[in-house]
Amino acid sequence: MSVRLLLIAIAAIGLTSSVTAQQTLRLSIDEAQRYAEQHNYELQNATLEIKNAEVKRWQAISTMLPQVTAGFDYQNMCGYEMSFGGMGMGMSIPMNPNGTFNLQAAIALTGAQIVSKVLNDIAIQMSNIQQKQSRQEIRSNVKNAYTSILVMEQTVTLLDSSVANMERLLRSTQAAVDAGAIEQISADKLSVQVASMRNNITAMRRSLKLLYNSMVLLLGADVDTHIELTTSIEQLLNIDQIALLGQQDFDINRNYSYQLLSESERLSKKQVLLAWMNITPTISAYYQYSKKTYFGKAEGMNMTPPNVVGISISQPLFKSGNVMAQIRSAKIAYQETLNSKRQAEDGLRVQYNQLRYDLASAIDSYKTQKDNLEVTKRVFDNTIEKFKYGTATNVDVTNSSTDIITAQSNYIQAVLNVINAQ
Repeated sequence: MSVRLLLIAIAAIGLTSSVTAQQTLRLSIDEAQRYAEQHNYELQNATLEIKNAEVKRWQAISTMLPQVTAGFDYQNMCGYEMSFGGMGMGMSIPMNPNGTFNLQAAIALTGAQIVSKVLNDIAIQMSNIQQKQSRQEIRSNVKNAYTSILVMEQTVTLLDSSVANMERLLRSTQAAVDAGAIEQISADKLSVQVASMRNNITAMRRSLKLLYNSMVLLLGADVDTHIELTTSIEQLLNIDQIALLGQQDFDINRNYSYQLLSESERLSKKQVLLAWMNITPTISAYYQYSKKTYFGKAEGMNMTPPNVVGISISQPLFKSGNVMAQIRSAKIAYQETLNSKRQAEDGLRVQYNQLRYDLASAIDSYKTQKDNLEVTKRVFDNTIEKFKYGTATNVDVTNSSTDIITAQSNYIQAVLNVINAQ
């Protein structure tokens, strides 16, 4: 018995730890968006891209800084002596082992290096804009998922209420059948209708689970995280505030896609300058320090100067027209970028006018579908009451239940259209 109790205790501890290990996040819409900004993997990669661009900039800068090298050479001629006997001098010089320490500092500077540094600065700016654009997209996706969950939960609640009414109606109908007041076919039709509505609710609950899983992925949270949403659909759908967006003037410079095009224009313009740098001179300078030491008993000849300074300038004179072809190609690419930017400007302004119209239409549709849902629900409740007293048929109940499901679907779509238009 003691072994059995021990196993039960171990199982209970394991169950408790698995339950407590599940993290619960209670998030408002603003908290959910901030959490995604901190943990979403796509945004983390965008941040890493900025760091990588900064590293490349320092790589470009480092090529313009002095490069310092140090070295040590050792020579041992194994006792060889340099003889001058053939010259009538009758003497020799021992070639003792020696070592030479060298320290050299050199720098080479070209116009291409300077322009490359500017190009890397532009790349960093573009990475920053792309990060902001990714952050905006993640915030938008989180809001869409958040809204979809709230609307789906509200729909399930409405359907649960409708099913509860239908089940009460089914019980009263079955009681009337048992009393011989009506035929069994009436109760059977209602039973099929109730089963169909329950199947719809089950399918929606599965979809709701998928939406929660999508929210977890967007947030970058642990896959076992349980999420609770604290912002209501009424707080999220502030129609009056959303409608004010359509009254704002369009500032194209705030558009991230346009900002990227502007940086691409700068990049293409600098590419033309970079092509010209291929025919500019290269300036090099160096300083070298050398110290030669002999390890034998006598000093040998030392013809190595301890300090050497040098400077050189080289100018390319002829490259078979290759440089001019590169310059022409860079100019063509720059003109293409300008054309794309101008086309994007017109496209964004047209798109803004269309989106403003879509927002107004979405708001009008939302108000209409919201009223329609309330009216359809009242009609459904009224039809059920009439059916109880025999003034409505099964067909009326079926049509009314179908109408309310359709109205709920239209309402869901209208809410999502408002959020997307916003």
